[in-house]
Amino acid sequence: MREDRPIRAQVLVAGGGPVGMLVAAELAAAGVDTVLLEARTAVSGQPKATTLHARAVQSLARRGHLPGPAPAAYPPVPTSGAFHFAGLPGLTITAPPHEPEPILKCAQADLERHLEARARAAGARVLRGYRVMDLGQDEGGVRVTAEGPRGSVLCHAGYAVGADGARSTVRALAGIESDTVPATVSALMGTVTLDDPGALPKGWHRTPRGWIVAKHTGEGRVQLRTLNCDGPHPDRHRPVSLEELRDEVSRIAGREIAMHSPRWLSRFSDFARLARTFGQGRVFLVGDAAHVHFPIGGQGLSTGVLDALNLSWRLAHAVRGTAGETLLTGYDAERRPLARRVIDGTLAQLALMRPGPEADALRTVFTGLLAAEDENGRLGALISAQDTVLPDPTGVGGPAAGSYLANTGLSTADGDTDVIRLLHDGRPLLLLFGEKSDRHQEAARPWAGMLRTVEARPVPALPYEAALVRPDGYLAWVPGDSGLDQVLAAYFGPGGCVDAASRPAEST
Repeated sequence: MREDRPIRAQVLVAGGGPVGMLVAAELAAAGVDTVLLEARTAVSGQPKATTLHARAVQSLARRGHLPGPAPAAYPPVPTSGAFHFAGLPGLTITAPPHEPEPILKCAQADLERHLEARARAAGARVLRGYRVMDLGQDEGGVRVTAEGPRGSVLCHAGYAVGADGARSTVRALAGIESDTVPATVSALMGTVTLDDPGALPKGWHRTPRGWIVAKHTGEGRVQLRTLNCDGPHPDRHRPVSLEELRDEVSRIAGREIAMHSPRWLSRFSDFARLARTFGQGRVFLVGDAAHVHFPIGGQGLSTGVLDALNLSWRLAHAVRGTAGETLLTGYDAERRPLARRVIDGTLAQLALMRPGPEADALRTVFTGLLAAEDENGRLGALISAQDTVLPDPTGVGGPAAGSYLANTGLSTADGDTDVIRLLHDGRPLLLLFGEKSDRHQEAARPWAGMLRTVEARPVPALPYEAALVRPDGYLAWVPGDSGLDQVLAAYFGPGGCVDAASRPAEST
């Protein structure tokens, strides 16, 4: 049976985890007619990711998406959080002054609920119980067939975003190939009750036979993860039993660890995948649909969040007809190399976790490196993505183009504010400082309808007479050898008198 009326939208998002919900929330907030299809009928309570790292936290703050009420002000001094590198303690991740704390602990299920509420409030149509079955595209748009509660349904959209996980149907149907790294280890995870809660203290436990990570959740419940470096499991699809988990934990620990009442048992490995392109025609991939890696370092969710925030503003401008010729292709150019770096970083951490005298020596060296790192250390920046500098797609953006604009307090005619708050509405931000900035305001006049232009008193932290900030927080331009109008034209096409907010949307 097929539903009689097709679903029509400007953008269709497949997959309703936190990354897909974030894309839907961003697009809907930008006025894009967005529909999200999710196969699950409710949020899963299965323990998954729990960590968001500094650059993802900072970027969510700039878009107003952090869970909980926004503080009146962020700490005026750098803040630090303790983390690990390859299970070795001592890594410190530090955020600059006036930024949120660098490590946000939030269960993936809670973040999904939070972002779903924001997506719905912004006007996105979230349809649960719909599974994508077929996809095709041409110059006019994307056609998706999905299986829903009342049978199959046909969906028409201008663009589609695959946020449907590691086994992405959208990636497969779009014909996007991947580069993969085969599994070399086997790992188990699950939540159990220990007969003796003190048998496994919380934290990372290494023995010559492997690793156990124990996280106590209260009332005797413990989330367990194991790592066995002897090789991949011969049947990765075989369901995990309580006996298998108990035997593996006991083997690694070297003593019997009794447990009962299992939940959420599963297996994983160090299999890695990187899609060869994050965008093909009118179809784009984000999160695990685009890249998968060993889950050491808690970087998967953060990487997906940064994908979503990088893609969404580009798609919004494409729908409105205010995107420059290369704006959409810039998503793959910026995000794919960064995903490659995350995969390489996790493989390097896994190398440190393997047994053997060479790995023991490496761990000794890295323990010393962690102890010697300062607040701007290389390893902390690698994990938190705070060292990210994007390529300047225009070539004329000036000396700071591609760097992330740290939060700074600003004094304007409307009162005191800061960079974080000025980016909440999702528009490109043109900051003007002092009288010499008049010429830049004049140069930007053809694009005035899509910009948020703010005049502020000069501040030492921003030694420019003007700056153009992308909606995701990165600098697109500061005064240099070329003009602002060249950069605006490259990002948003030729300027005109049509206000972007009122420009007719592209037909689907």
